[in-house]
Amino acid sequence: MTEENILKPGERLDDLQLSGYHIIQDPQRFCFGVDAVLLTDFAKVKPGERLLDLGTGTGVIPILLSAKTKGSGFTGLEIQPESADMARRSVSYNHLEEKVEIVTGDIKEAADLFDAASFDVITTNPPYMLNHHGLQNDGDARTIARHEVLCTLDDILRESAKLLKESKGRFYMIHKPFRLAEILSKMCQYKIEPKRIRFVHPYIDKEPTMVMIEGLKGGKSRVTVEPPIIMYERER
Repeated sequence: MTEENILKPGERLDDLQLSGYHIIQDPQRFCFGVDAVLLTDFAKVKPGERLLDLGTGTGVIPILLSAKTKGSGFTGLEIQPESADMARRSVSYNHLEEKVEIVTGDIKEAADLFDAASFDVITTNPPYMLNHHGLQNDGDARTIARHEVLCTLDDILRESAKLLKESKGRFYMIHKPFRLAEILSKMCQYKIEPKRIRFVHPYIDKEPTMVMIEGLKGGKSRVTVEPPIIMYERER
């Protein structure tokens, strides 16, 4: 399948700079950012493990992790049909049909779409903002990606708890630091014990703008705060 016959009007094919993989995106909808890439570096997928990415968008996380790890299967769940369609075409363009699957469906019903305790790893780069914060158009693709319009933090953690394998299932999320207390509280509520936390700062003297969290299904209470990631150096 060539670039000419895989793209629809308004779409572009972007180079992921890894293993020769590319991804289809539509700038008028929503394009992935550095947060998705950071999460794929933070998440750990062991050989033979199965991964589910909740709210996969155009599929960047499962596609990148299929190249970065030796996992046996990568599934992306996406509620927006247009984004899921772009993700499937990207999977096809990269010849990843045997490793990556895209499912169109609602995160709130994820436990009905997949078998219980069937995934070793769950990743998610969810909407950061509460559904009433600066909301403009709740049907817009960018709004859905940024605001909790179609799912909440509680939905994500409730369904993840059902789908992760007991005792060893791992959960990885990137989010905003201002919601960290809520995130940790809800993780504990659903028995996904926080194990690793890493903050992302734009500059060394600025507050963090992102935080990544690893949780362990049924894990014991012990968390490690890892050294921060500093994105940029100031020009001298």
